[in-house]
Formats: sequence, C-alpha cells, structure tokens
Amino acid sequence: IWLSIVFLRFIFLTKLLNTDLMKTRLSVNVNKIATLRNARGGNNPDILDLIKKIESFGADGITVHPRNDERHITLNDVYEISKIVKTDFNIEGYPDKRFLKIINDVKPEQVTLVPDAPDVITSNRGWKESDLGFDLKSIVKSIKKLNSKVSLFIDPSISMVNFALDYGVDRIELYTGTYADSFSNKRDIIDKYISVSEYAYKNGIEINAGHDLNLENLRFFKKSIPNLYEVSIGHALICDSLSYGLEKTIKLYLEQLK
Repeated sequence: IWLSIVFLRFIFLTKLLNTDLMKTRLSVNVNKIATLRNARGGNNPDILDLIKKIESFGADGITVHPRNDERHITLNDVYEISKIVKTDFNIEGYPDKRFLKIINDVKPEQVTLVPDAPDVITSNRGWKESDLGFDLKSIVKSIKKLNSKVSLFIDPSISMVNFALDYGVDRIELYTGTYADSFSNKRDIIDKYISVSEYAYKNGIEINAGHDLNLENLRFFKKSIPNLYEVSIGHALICDSLSYGLEKTIKLYLEQLK
C-alpha cells in the first residue's frame, strides 16, 4: 500500500511539473503604445504606467524594439522601462553598435536578434545565411556573459536552427508572418513549424514565436507546438484592447495559450 501511495504521488508530481514546463509565456510588445504617444508628443499614453498595468494583468514579459529612428520606442524609453519592469524584459533589434551598447547597459533577461534593415516598417523575415557575414558568434558570446538569454529570429528552417546551434543561442523566435498569412490553410502551413520546433527542442533550444499572432490564430499554433516557450505579441493585442480593454485583452490572449 505504501509503495502504491508513493507511486501515485510520483505520477501526480510528474504531471504537475510537465504541465508547468509546457506553459507558454506571453511577452507584450509595447511599441504601438509608444507610436500612439509619439503621434501627438508629450506623454499620453504614459508607457511606464501602462507597462505596470500590463504586468499586473498577467503578462509574463515586456518586449521593445528601439529602432534608430525612434519611430516608437525611444532610447530614453528603454532605460526608463528597465527601471520599472518586474517581469522578463526582452529587447529586440539588429546587433549594431548602438543596440549592443543598450544591451550592455540594461542587461535585459532576453535579447532577440533580428535582421532588420533600418528602413523596414516591421520585422518581416528571419535571418538568412547571407545575412551572417559578420562575427555573430562573438556577439552572442558577449551578450550571454551579461546573463541575458539570446534568441535568434528565424524563418521555420532546419538549416537556420543548425546555424542557431552553431552560434550558441539559447532560443529561436520563429517568424510567424507566413503562418498568419496562410491561416486559411493552417494545417498545410503548420507542418514545417512543427518539424522545426521539434528539431530545435530536441537539440536543447527553446522556441519563441512572433509576428501577426492574434486571437484568431494563436490557439491553433500553441496546440500544434506544445513546447512553445514564449510568444511576443504587440500590434494585434493593442488593436484588440481598443475593443475589449487592456486587462480583458491580455486575459483573452493568456487563455489562448493554455
């Protein structure tokens, strides 16, 4: 009887731990809040106040992309946000001198490296082999010395997972714009995301995802990739908050990730 009780407790704890491990985190990209503020100047909406609310509503992290032209998040924003954020702070951007100085100063929990040219409106593709003509491996090493996790923004490609492995990153962020654009044929498009995620996970890389994920397509993506570590969502979430309010919107997104 005693052995049976011990065994049942073991099974229960194992299931509990596995459930917790499979929980997918929601990082809210606050770029669009800054875009709205910048449209009129001043400090309305107050991005710092809203970040505090976003975290209190259950978000697991905050994401920013401090572009050189400061079209949304400014350099000052990054430093001020770093002082008040209580969840994981994720800073994404192209690894030029300016960006690396920000990372070295702030030391965020996660750094997502993207291949964006200065003139692109949004991150619209992952890294390609042809983009990697500089010493990215040394950059990754220097960021990891800050105790920041490094994530590489890639298209769903086994070859790019191999590059990620070679460069020593902790995570990949799968570009999901293609998935969102083809959602009407979701069962056809999801297969490559599944195979790439499984390959990365088996090789010790955690899987993030982002770009055009929304309330319509997020649940299917999560159910298809149960080992999904984190999603970063901004544009759709802020748009939905105009209809539902910010608190309810965040809870709706968290519900999709269960």
